[in-house]
Amino acid sequence: MERIDRDFPDLSSAVAALGALAQTHRLAVFRELVQAGSGGVAAGALAKRLSIPPSSLSFHLSALKKGGLIEERREGRSIIYTADYAAMHALVAFLLRNCCAGDAAPAELITQFATGDPS
Repeated sequence: MERIDRDFPDLSSAVAALGALAQTHRLAVFRELVQAGSGGVAAGALAKRLSIPPSSLSFHLSALKKGGLIEERREGRSIIYTADYAAMHALVAFLLRNCCAGDAAPAELITQFATGDPS
């Protein structure tokens, strides 16, 4: 299969990441982790914030981890989850690669969005 990106060695890896996000609770969990920053969020706090039962949350976290979008670490008795920003960037880069058939206007809008520059 064609090499897509160093972080997405094949198309199935990109599909796995996108598939992991293609569910309401998983997308909400991922967005919460992205907002939390590098400090991450403990599983219990995530369950409370999103009103997801812990057993269901565990299933969703597993799917996001399998999709390569989150990481976990143990701190004492808690498991802290964080978004994998490098994987998120690689997925967005994959989606935007060869954008816009050379049309500069949409490409400029995407660059502005990505950099947070509204000008």
